[in-house]
Amino acid sequence: MSGNESPELGQADVDPSVRQVCANGICMQTNVVEAKLDEGNIQEAESALREGLSLNFEEARALLGRLEYQRGNVEGALRVFDGIDLQAAIQRMQPSVTEKQPSKKGRTKSVESVPGVSQHAAGLVLEAIYLKAKSLQKLGRLTDAARECLSVLDAVEKIFESGIPDVLVENKLQETVSHAVELLPELWKQAGSYSEAMSAYRRALLSQWNLDNDCCARIQKAFAVFLLYSGVEVSPPSLAVQIDGSYVPRNNLEEAILLLMILMRKVYLGKIKWDPSVLEHLTFALSVCGQTSVLAKQLEEVMPGVLNRIDRWRSLALCYFAAGQNKNALSLLRKSLHKHEEPNDVLSLVLASKICSEDVLLAAEGVKYAQRAITNAEGSNEHLKGVGLRVLGLCLGKQAKVATSDFERSQLQSEALKSLDGAMALEHENSDLMFELGVQYAEHRNLDAALQYARKYVDATGGSTLRGWRLLALVLSAQHRYSEAEVVTDAAFDETTKWDQGPLLRMKAKLKTSQSRYIDAVEPYRHLLSLVQAQRKSFGPFRNAPQVEEDKVNEYEVWHGLADLYSSLSHFKDAETCLEKARGLIEYSADTLYTEGMMFERQGENDKALSAYINALLVEPNHVQCKILLGSLLTKMDPGMLPLAKALLSDALRIEPTNRVAWYHLGLVHRDDGRVADAADCFQAASMLEESDPIEKFSSIL
Repeated sequence: MSGNESPELGQADVDPSVRQVCANGICMQTNVVEAKLDEGNIQEAESALREGLSLNFEEARALLGRLEYQRGNVEGALRVFDGIDLQAAIQRMQPSVTEKQPSKKGRTKSVESVPGVSQHAAGLVLEAIYLKAKSLQKLGRLTDAARECLSVLDAVEKIFESGIPDVLVENKLQETVSHAVELLPELWKQAGSYSEAMSAYRRALLSQWNLDNDCCARIQKAFAVFLLYSGVEVSPPSLAVQIDGSYVPRNNLEEAILLLMILMRKVYLGKIKWDPSVLEHLTFALSVCGQTSVLAKQLEEVMPGVLNRIDRWRSLALCYFAAGQNKNALSLLRKSLHKHEEPNDVLSLVLASKICSEDVLLAAEGVKYAQRAITNAEGSNEHLKGVGLRVLGLCLGKQAKVATSDFERSQLQSEALKSLDGAMALEHENSDLMFELGVQYAEHRNLDAALQYARKYVDATGGSTLRGWRLLALVLSAQHRYSEAEVVTDAAFDETTKWDQGPLLRMKAKLKTSQSRYIDAVEPYRHLLSLVQAQRKSFGPFRNAPQVEEDKVNEYEVWHGLADLYSSLSHFKDAETCLEKARGLIEYSADTLYTEGMMFERQGENDKALSAYINALLVEPNHVQCKILLGSLLTKMDPGMLPLAKALLSDALRIEPTNRVAWYHLGLVHRDDGRVADAADCFQAASMLEESDPIEKFSSIL
């Protein structure tokens, strides 16, 4: 505790109304002593106290220094305190305060049998040194103050070798010790000695000082704040204080989180009062390390009535959203946005619409939230209008994907672009908005505008993000500028770490495949497999499910992509080997069955191909490529299947309206069915889409 002391410290035994000082059951007025101090006669004042109150030298000096400190004469108090020989005082006090002799029954003589005057004397001297440290602090001599404060704690450890007992210790003595323990790390921090401050904090929390819950909580909070914001990386606790099987924090952040969670637990148990700043610091710490699900649990454990329920719901929703639990987050936001709660809270509306923008089935609901957010973005929330327009554009774009007609789809896409352009007008430097506009224009096949925003995004981020390079390469591939797209991917390799290069390597392989350079496309997959091996070694032979999910390079996608490539080369044996590897990672996958079906079809085994496509659709009913190839295969096998083939291809286009292969095969169905005009329209659509067809779907980078 820096610069703060309780009212009792420095005033005990003194009645300010009559200006008396008491010790050993004797009281005397301070006017005589103060008069001598005013004259500068410290020794005479000391003698007056020794004679009047039956005190020894150190006790008289301590009492005299306290009087000077109370009078505000810090320099005078310091001169008095300088005359105290702390070590000599400790040697005299130590035997009487802590002497413990084994009795016949094996017990020890407790502090209960020690005369109260011994503890009183110890308290006077230790308080004097503590007040000396406070005086030095006020004079700006911080290092000297810290050393004096340290000497108080060293003295206590010598006097109480086994730690301060829980009971039968004078309140005055315990109070002095508690304040010294709390002050020491603050003094070291103010002096710029951060390693000493860290040691002082740990000593305060690990030694037996008999601190009360509030004092201990203040120290724990101050230490956590120091660990979070000081910018000084401290070493983990030494082995000497570690308990076998206990959790040992590895860095500042982990240690701060541990301290703050201990404080939260104390609040729940009623040991300390609620402190909102503890939750604020814990929110920051857990957010930095991405542990928002842990933060959500902490928020859930806060007793009802402590936090405003709307604030709790909103904070929980943010935590769940960051943890990927969108369903729970949206459920809480719906409660907070109920007409009887806070239906016009802009932050909640924006977050709800953002969550809805990630799901085509919720996009329409998200549009309503975004429109309400824009309407209410006034006054202090006016800066959120651009955010509202942005999420409105995203929701409209998602809603367009499930539109029931071409007209509705086109209208929604236009409105989405209009909203995003409006957001861009308000937030010129928003790089995320540049990226989203680039993707929207690309999906709308406005490739020139998409290329412009892709380049802007790469420039704005300094080429530091992978998705910017991927968007730029995809737009160039859609313009059939494959050599330039390869140059972009090569540049991206120089700007990204090897663990982030998986998508780039797959893209490079597809670029070579698009140019019919199939043999060259094998090389990127070899690099991908080497990354997979390195990734396995980094985790060891035993990996749990979360570690597999967090892999930077998806091993399944590598083997599946390689199987597709070998199948295109008609190397069916190699392709089957790769598929076996993929099945070993994901046993039932629509993509694997789709590739298997293509292999069978290329080998003329149509029945097996048909079975594979049907199984793939059973696993994933909306698998577009399977619908297309199944529709195509049915028309080849039986002309009577044209209506079913048409239904499958139409459904594929409903899910993915810009799939040129689906349009082409639908044209073939119409042609075989005698609908020449419809067939011509489908072939024209396929031809137009082929001119702007990327090597991967633009949505793959979202």
